[in-house]
Amino acid sequence: MGWWQVDADTLAGSRFTVSPLAEVTATLKTLERGTARHPGEHAWLAAHLPAYRARLAADPITALLLRIGYGGSWNADFLTPPPTRDPEPSFDTELERVRDVRAADARADLEVSMGGPLPPALRRDDLAARAADILDWVWNVVVRPDWPRRRRIIEADIVARTDRLGRGGWAAALDDLRPGMRWLGASRLRINAYDYPPRDLGRARLSFVPVTPGRGWVAWDEARHYAVIYPCSGVLADGPRPAGTEALARLLGAGRAGVLIRLDTPKSTSQLVALTGQGLGSVGRHLRILLDAHLVLRRRAGRSVLYYRSPAGEALIAAQAPQ
Repeated sequence: MGWWQVDADTLAGSRFTVSPLAEVTATLKTLERGTARHPGEHAWLAAHLPAYRARLAADPITALLLRIGYGGSWNADFLTPPPTRDPEPSFDTELERVRDVRAADARADLEVSMGGPLPPALRRDDLAARAADILDWVWNVVVRPDWPRRRRIIEADIVARTDRLGRGGWAAALDDLRPGMRWLGASRLRINAYDYPPRDLGRARLSFVPVTPGRGWVAWDEARHYAVIYPCSGVLADGPRPAGTEALARLLGAGRAGVLIRLDTPKSTSQLVALTGQGLGSVGRHLRILLDAHLVLRRRAGRSVLYYRSPAGEALIAAQAPQ
């Protein structure tokens, strides 16, 4: 199996972080595969897949680059760099790292991904520029219009992971981060179930990067920065709102209805703040009113208080479904 040796200093300095480029890359990988992995992906995939396929049909070189770079036994490293050191990186700043990759390095990475020599069509010097252009297209057409909502989901996942880290340590925070990943003890983090040689992360930087599409991978660079990119937990990967949302908003108010809708599974106040985009005071007031109306219940989980719909709240949501 593939595992990393993570010393105490590396683990102590690791962090969960937001990366617009990772979100765009995960979205591009989903468009490339053409299949959704959770309900939250269906709507945007159906809306944007025809345009994406038309763009690649008009640019067969980029289509081949992506098919090899993402479709081989290993992602081409230059397509999936770890996040920058900036705690709030812009997409443009991150994208420049892809665009600035040397031509020889891009070809070498693609050969590793392909497992052999490149076809003649890819023996060229503009591969990094082409990769950056398609990532930029995905950002502007697919991700950027929806980025505030996606970011709220990502931040909610970070809130939940940080809470689990505080209550149960790194084993609790990392064990279900991605399929096959778990903390083995003795400073060993299993990354996947494949038979890859172990890596020593001593004196390295380590980042954990949530994305809303259901695609994950690992990445590293020559500066010894390692990253685990993982899908947000399913309960946070928002899909389309249920039918009848507008009527519920008229009954309860839009803010309060938004809170109730998202309590299909237990969530903390901090998660609700991140998911709804409302302030902490507003979410707290909505929860108090919903509790007083017996539409919501709460329970303590360690140091967190989790809220969830009561049977009456479930019945109110169910009543909004089309008859």
